[in-house]
Amino acid sequence: MFTGLVEEVGRIGEIKRSGQAMVLKVFCQKVLEGTQLGDSIAVNGICLTATQLGENYFLADVMSETVKRTHLGQIQPGTYVNLERAVAAGQRMGGHFVQGHVDATGVLVERTPYENATLFRFRVPPELTHFMIEKGSIAVNGISLTLVDVGRDFFTVSIIPHTLKQTQLQYAKPGDVVNLECDMIAKYLAKWNKAEPLQSSSLTISKLKEAGFM
Repeated sequence: MFTGLVEEVGRIGEIKRSGQAMVLKVFCQKVLEGTQLGDSIAVNGICLTATQLGENYFLADVMSETVKRTHLGQIQPGTYVNLERAVAAGQRMGGHFVQGHVDATGVLVERTPYENATLFRFRVPPELTHFMIEKGSIAVNGISLTLVDVGRDFFTVSIIPHTLKQTQLQYAKPGDVVNLECDMIAKYLAKWNKAEPLQSSSLTISKLKEAGFM
């Protein structure tokens, strides 16, 4: 489990591909502190297991399903990535609950300076926006962000200077592919409601109470 608060921007090193699978080498520093073999580290929002630790890197095995579901099939050595260690019990919970299980990828369409922030607009598969609401949460490359606008096949987020400086989004440009993870509460509600997209007309207060959400 992660919070979506990026601890460090790392860099992809060697990539060993074997069919659809791969082994990634990720150069970093901070996320190695206290990390042991088998620990989870989110790499651009993808939960990966550290299989080897070095002085300034870790290795992670990536299965074919993960490659197909995420942007890793297009990643190249030298790419900057957001890194976060799994949340530890007792620490402050900022951001929102992020599993590191990517739902799909989206594409950055434009980034526009807006007063003291930068507005990012992403194009996404239409079925994904059914799990998004304005002012709700979304994880973009593992970053916990607040949705500003949501359309049929797009959403926007506003990035403050601190977040931009501390994450890989400072290097992002239109056309870049990003990993997306929707709020898991929305996904559970859709599954429980046995309908995708969510049909708000069939949800009632009593049903939410019965399901334990209230």
